[in-house]
Amino acid sequence: MTNLAVIGTQWGDEGKGKVVDLLTNKANVVVRFQGGNNAGHTLVVGNQTYALHLVPSGILHPQKLSVIASGVVVDPDVLIEEMESLAARGVTITPENLKISERAHIILPYHKTLDQAREAGAQGVVMKIGTTGRGIGPAYEDKAARRGLRLGDLRDLNSFKDKITLALLEKNALLTGLYGLKAQDAESIIQSAQIWVKKLLPFITDTFGVIRQAADKNLNILFEGAQGVQLDLDHGTYPYVTSSNPTTGSVAVGAGLAPRDLNSVLGLVKAYTSRVGEGPFPTELLDATGDRIREVGREYGTTTGRPRRCGWLDAVVVRAAVKLCGVDSLAVTKLDVLGGLKEIKIASHYLLDGQKIDYVPASLSDLAKVQPVYETFEGFEGDITKSKKLSDLPYGARVYLDRLSELVGAPAGLVSVGPERDQTIMLRDFFPDSK
Repeated sequence: MTNLAVIGTQWGDEGKGKVVDLLTNKANVVVRFQGGNNAGHTLVVGNQTYALHLVPSGILHPQKLSVIASGVVVDPDVLIEEMESLAARGVTITPENLKISERAHIILPYHKTLDQAREAGAQGVVMKIGTTGRGIGPAYEDKAARRGLRLGDLRDLNSFKDKITLALLEKNALLTGLYGLKAQDAESIIQSAQIWVKKLLPFITDTFGVIRQAADKNLNILFEGAQGVQLDLDHGTYPYVTSSNPTTGSVAVGAGLAPRDLNSVLGLVKAYTSRVGEGPFPTELLDATGDRIREVGREYGTTTGRPRRCGWLDAVVVRAAVKLCGVDSLAVTKLDVLGGLKEIKIASHYLLDGQKIDYVPASLSDLAKVQPVYETFEGFEGDITKSKKLSDLPYGARVYLDRLSELVGAPAGLVSVGPERDQTIMLRDFFPDSK
């Protein structure tokens, strides 16, 4: 048995969708354990591109089991639309190959309205974090405050209506009083809930039992995280973070796997750095090189289409994720995007008020002041997308990979040299005992 977690080591968008899809070939179960539809995973299979937001990336393998676990917050309308879109493209989705946790919290219409209103500002006070406006933060707020509704609540619509009516007493006071918006109606939400019951209830179950049973059978389980460590609610660049924990600790909490049962952690690191939304970004490139990386790497949000901010690889950030999450190997993605640059840089550490530091400061004012100290490498030429082993790569690319591993403290386990499944150099077997 191998239970493997796939974690983003930067600010998300590291290419988890492709890597999870690739590794699913030897996994038995794929579990999404946190986040919501604020994250998107793009998969390229042949001439087909799939953008997934809630459904686990393993769904393209119909013989595998995909699980949306209790740590995820679910927008039922988005999930239904995604399932129907995949089915229309020939992807098999049944209650046998997709399980959804009865404990997963529901993103309701007022969550989305509140999220968007806060980003726009109230009474001239702007509280812009750079969220996607999908309601993820407000849904997690209600979960923590013990007033959220869960997918299992859809089994009793009378009780569900009572809970919605109670919730709207507070939400409508906020919407009308603070934001000057229209009050929301319980009946319209109940009408939507009737559709959710019809289309989702067959998939809703006790996913903790499903995962535990798979572990007891010594099946290989692949845990798929959303976003990245620097967006972690506790360990990221707070408050410019997400509302959940995209770290390995969240596998135990969000999926229900005992911590001792997690065998391996694969940390995804893009060969450069990107981030979406507000917040500090020490190695950001506000020049032609940054623009080139964005265009060649197609750095536009899968969920929102927003252009991503791009910069050099930050080893301080990745090193912190490796230590925090127990990363034992790296998946280096988008190495091909750097091809053709005359020189490539990695920030090995920072200077803060003239003093060397090798950690990410918790203080945003300190982080805004740090100066990244770079190591510079010769660039490499040529198309590397057909490379099948490290020796196929140009010398400059190999030197860059070696130094990256040294700086962050973990060896490369795979290197992605293009968007498609077969454009990958595999350096280790992540499921050596697969059945």
